[in-house]
Parts: sequence; C-alpha cells; structure tokens
Amino acid sequence: MSALETAKQNVAKKGFLDIDLDPTLDLVEEINRLKKEKNAIILAHYYQESEIQDIADYIGDSLGLSQQAATTEADIIVFAGVHFMAETAKMLSPHKKVLLPDLKAGCSLADSCPPHLFKKFKEKYPDHKVVSYINCTAELKTLTDVCCTSTNAVQIIESFPKEQGIIFAPDRNLGAYLIKKTGRDLVLWNGTCMVHEIFSNEKITKLQIRHPEAVLIAHPECEAHILDKAAYIGSTSGLLKYTKESDAELFIVATEAGIIHQMELASPHKTFIPAPPNNTCACNDCPHMKLNTMEKLYLCMKYETPEIHLEDWVIEKGVDSINRMLEISAKAGL
Repeated sequence: MSALETAKQNVAKKGFLDIDLDPTLDLVEEINRLKKEKNAIILAHYYQESEIQDIADYIGDSLGLSQQAATTEADIIVFAGVHFMAETAKMLSPHKKVLLPDLKAGCSLADSCPPHLFKKFKEKYPDHKVVSYINCTAELKTLTDVCCTSTNAVQIIESFPKEQGIIFAPDRNLGAYLIKKTGRDLVLWNGTCMVHEIFSNEKITKLQIRHPEAVLIAHPECEAHILDKAAYIGSTSGLLKYTKESDAELFIVATEAGIIHQMELASPHKTFIPAPPNNTCACNDCPHMKLNTMEKLYLCMKYETPEIHLEDWVIEKGVDSINRMLEISAKAGL
C-alpha cells in the first residue's frame, strides 16, 4: 500500500484532527493547485464562510449547485455545504467522486425526519402523495413522489389535483407557508431548521422601530410570525436577487447570516443587518455549515476523503423525485 493510500485510510478513520498543517502554507494557492491537478470543482453554499465562498467555482443554493456540477467535465466535486447537499450532488453525478470536507456537517432539518419513522408516518395516509423539500436525506427522497425547492414549492403543490391529499416533509414552517399560499390542506411532518427557528420577533420589531426604512426579508423556513412581518419571502437566491433589484438601501435579513457576504459583494452601497436571534448568540450561523473550514477543504482535496457513497437503488429511486420536480417546474416556466 502506498504512503498516500495509508494516509487516506488514516484520515477516513480518524478525520483531520491529528494532522498538523504548516502554518506558512498558502491555503488559497494550494487549493487552486489541487483543483487543476485533480480536475476538481468546488461548490459552496451561500451559508459557508466568506473565504470558502471566495475560492469556490460555483456559489448558490443546494440543488442549483448540484445541477451545475453535473454539467461540468470535472472528475471530482467538492461540496462545501452539508451532508444532504453532497448526497444530491452524488445522485445527479453518480459517476463522479463527491467529497464533503467534514462528514459531521449535517442538517438539523434533514435530521429531523428519519426515513424509517417517516415511512411509518406515510403508511397512515396511503392515498396521499409525498412532496419533500429538497433539504432532506437521499433516503427520504426515495420515499417521495416529488421534491420541491423553496422557489418552486407553490407550483409543485398546485400541480396536484385539489382533491389529492398531500404529505409535506420535512419542514413544518415551509409547509404552513404553503398552506397559506395555496389554500391546500397539507399533512405536515413536524420538522424544522434550527437556524430559522431562533429569530426573535421582539428584537426584529425593535430593529424596525429603530430603522423604519429597513426592509425585512425572510426565508420561508422561518416561523409564521416572522413571515407575516416580511416585505419579501423567498429562497436564498431569491433573497439575494431581491436585494440587488430593490431600491431600498437597508435590509434586515432573516436567514443564515452567510448570505450577507454575497449581498454585500453585489450591493456594496447597501447595508444588511442579520435578523437577531432569541438567544445570546452574536449572529445566526448554522453550526453544521460552519464545520467546513479552509483547512478541511484543503485536506479533503489532498486526500480525496471523506467521500460520499450511495447505493445504486437510492440514487435511482431518489433521482426520480427530483426529475418529476424539474418536469413540473419546466411546464410552469420556472
């Protein structure tokens, strides 16, 4: 066994904690070198640290990133995001090697809907179809009829006949928003995103009183009392687009604070305030997203591990739910 293979095995077993990096190493230079050497691309979700966003080849929402990666000639996809996102990338690019800098980068929303429990829940409603938010595990996608994103969720729900019963998973807040928008009586799985649950209504109200010109924008994963106050509700990319096109110059942003980096780059003359949480944290960072670091990104590319593996049946069945979503979105002109 070569020294490199031995190192890869050790990293796979123990992680990167025992590896001491040379403090003089130029990580940006080394990561760019590895990208060329290994024909790799880096995908970074909007919620990643700004330095990871700056070195990424593509920045965006989870599904859009996976779709972009699938169209490239890259041999390796490095997904700076969380586990379910890397799974989606693997599902859409099954013959490519997909790496995640930290396998512990999970998702509170995806984890809130264990597939074995959801399967039992689904059995209570045998005549219902299942629509699942793309922010779910690969295995949950295999139990799903149609996936959706926060951008196309309304159109996906409305594509079913009104008499068709629908289970919506895993996000109860997005589900409640869809009930309000579509008037449909959805059966909701009780899952949530820990970041979008902590925004303080009281603190946001105080901010609005202090800054009456500020525009509150929110992701639909937020609770209803936040969405009711928002001037605009949309996906992460939708929020970014809105701030670019709006004449307003001050925004209160109710989603993970990582998106503010792209907002500031796109509109440097505008001011963005992260919506305050109801705890004592200084900001609303997703702890899972922030597990990825430049050091882990470098080591992940150097040793080509941790790698995402999915069984063939999971890929085949899970992709069906994504393809159905894309077909419906195309018909709706989205």
